[in-house]
Amino acid sequence: MRPSKYNESGHLSSDLDVCIPRCFPLGLGDGLSVSAESFSNTQHVETRLWSRRLVVWCVILAGLILILYASVIKDLVLQWWTDPDYGHGFFVPLFSGYILWHERQRWTKTEINPSNFGFLVMLGAVSLLLLGSLGAEFFTSRFSLLVLLAGMILFLAGLKMLRAVSFPLGYLMWMIPIPVIIYNQITFPLQLIASRLATAGLELAQVPVLRDGNILIMSNYSLEVVEACSGIRSLMTLMALAVAYGYLVSPRRWVRYVLVALMVPIAIVTNAIRIMGAGILARHFGPAAAEGFLHEFSGWAIFVVAVLLMFGSYWALRRITERRKKAANV
Repeated sequence: MRPSKYNESGHLSSDLDVCIPRCFPLGLGDGLSVSAESFSNTQHVETRLWSRRLVVWCVILAGLILILYASVIKDLVLQWWTDPDYGHGFFVPLFSGYILWHERQRWTKTEINPSNFGFLVMLGAVSLLLLGSLGAEFFTSRFSLLVLLAGMILFLAGLKMLRAVSFPLGYLMWMIPIPVIIYNQITFPLQLIASRLATAGLELAQVPVLRDGNILIMSNYSLEVVEACSGIRSLMTLMALAVAYGYLVSPRRWVRYVLVALMVPIAIVTNAIRIMGAGILARHFGPAAAEGFLHEFSGWAIFVVAVLLMFGSYWALRRITERRKKAANV
């Protein structure tokens, strides 16, 4: 007679007790663990799919930029190389790239929320490109590149990401030459201001001089303050450097704004000093001393002085900030 699988108390025997954990190895906690693992795997798969889509869209849009803006970028780089007023253009994208790399921990943690409005911005950028090409307006065509980049970021990553990279993107404006009509409106007043200041300096140095507009007439030499000597070249470069330097060294916006604004008088005064120096050299050593190598060297020397004045301006602004802090704490 075979023994029953039930004991005297009506419970299953030990054989069946042994079988239960083998047949049903999962408990409640194990079920939750499996569910969490499945959710994690699903989330990982979705992240991988999104990453692949992002890469595909980046490749497509990069190709679009190369196709549409090849000639625009080529002409822009050529102007950087040939136009001394915009030689700093090579520095601008490098600095923007450095800021993106330096702040990568911040913007890589930004929430990604793509916006379809970015596609409309991209269409607007292409429209600006067409208008600039048809009207032969280089500034409009080049500016549309920045609008296109902003639209791409908005379309692929959303408004929060666009805000996170707004400074390096906006700084690229300094690589685009200003429109010719604005350039001409700026240079002529700068020529007159530099001529007046240089005339005043020469008179203080006991050098006889007569100013006729932007022409300084001396006894043995006539010095014309042309567009290249107006100070626009150093002004554009100094302002671009001041924006970059202020962003790196000071978190206070008012310090950055004041520092950039101070570049205007610094550029004007230093340029006038250069013109005055050329007049003094021409007066005492002949016209040849104011031309050629010495003329070019004086430009670089004065620019170095202007950069040192920029550092000194920031030092003064920092001291003012520290004193204001101390006064507030007292």
